[in-house]
Amino acid sequence: MNHLSGLDCTVFFIYFIIVSAYGYWVYRSKKQQKTDTKDYFLAEGSLTWWAIGASIIASNISAEHFIGMSGSGFAMGLAIASYEWMAAATLIIVAVYFLPIYIKNHIYTMPQFLSRRYNNTVSTLMAVFWLLVYVFVNLTSIFFLGAVAIETITGIPFSTCIIFLAIFSAIITLGGMKVIGYTDVIQVVVLVIGGLITCYMALKLVSEKLHTQTVLDALPLLRTEASDHFHMIFNKGDKFYHELPGIAVLVGGLWINNLNYWGCNQYIVQRALGADLKTGRNGLIFAAFLKLLIPVMVVIPGIAAFVLYQRGYFQAEMLDAAGVLKPDHAYPVLMNLLPTGIKGMAFAALTAAIVASLAGKSNSIATIFTLDIYKKYLNPAASERKLVNVGRWAVVVASLIAIVVAPALRSFDQVYQFI
Repeated sequence: MNHLSGLDCTVFFIYFIIVSAYGYWVYRSKKQQKTDTKDYFLAEGSLTWWAIGASIIASNISAEHFIGMSGSGFAMGLAIASYEWMAAATLIIVAVYFLPIYIKNHIYTMPQFLSRRYNNTVSTLMAVFWLLVYVFVNLTSIFFLGAVAIETITGIPFSTCIIFLAIFSAIITLGGMKVIGYTDVIQVVVLVIGGLITCYMALKLVSEKLHTQTVLDALPLLRTEASDHFHMIFNKGDKFYHELPGIAVLVGGLWINNLNYWGCNQYIVQRALGADLKTGRNGLIFAAFLKLLIPVMVVIPGIAAFVLYQRGYFQAEMLDAAGVLKPDHAYPVLMNLLPTGIKGMAFAALTAAIVASLAGKSNSIATIFTLDIYKKYLNPAASERKLVNVGRWAVVVASLIAIVVAPALRSFDQVYQFI
């Protein structure tokens, strides 16, 4: 049965206590100051460039990367990394061209920008659209994939895992953007270290099972054993062409996706909107650097799992209860093969990614609902304290909805493609 050893649990609980205690300290240290909407939702003037960059990546990376993208690495290979490497380039464009416009015009939400550029109708449509996407796509998929991963690794029931994730993320989210931003620094350190360790151990496992002289020799072996998994561009007729349609991905469609996500997505740009231009730009550039590491941490382990599966290892573990191959099982299966202690670190990294992303998206839900729906239409005269409390209740309600919907995603083969 899958489980965490006593040492693994100790490593994980040390991480849990550090993040929770640090978040509480940040919250208490700022409690004496006046708490208004700019402070709560944007942490105006409080986040450093490294906190902004770390928070952007922590909010972006979650179970859909560790589990979903690794599963896509298992199924289709390195081509899925095009999302990440193009994202790094897009972040530079956002830092140079988008951010100055937002900061110059004192933009706090993306619907607010559309209201100034067009009108309130366009603004409200976008606000409602983003709220639906954040709740029914983002929060739902993170809760589902996160719970699946924890269930696979620990054997804890799916429903219990979701409740744990909801409570942990709420501890961070309800403290506002300052707490999220600075705890995300710890989360990023943990997830990068844990992710790189998992990648190394996956290559080490390939080296041991397939008898290479060194761990680094496993990389060219993967290239030989799964040559079809190292194409960055699919040709017509390839199995996954309909998901990543060749060169059009690099020069066409994916730029729309990336510019929308990194330049117009509330929970991404929100971290930089409360800073001055120099600090915000440096934060975005730091995030671009971190983004380059993601395929190393998640796609390479997915390809390693594919090669081992093809060689006859953990055949049963990659199947669901109905005997159907599930690529999204790749990363949890690899984690279960990690040595004691290291497995706890990798588990902490996965949990850090999940919780940080939940907190970031929840805060953006609260921001858009409070400033673009509640204040504009429901209670224009609401006090700052009232608006902050409404934002906190929005987090709770959105999380409950996502928890109820999440089990429906069991019907998908690769949840990353659903996203």
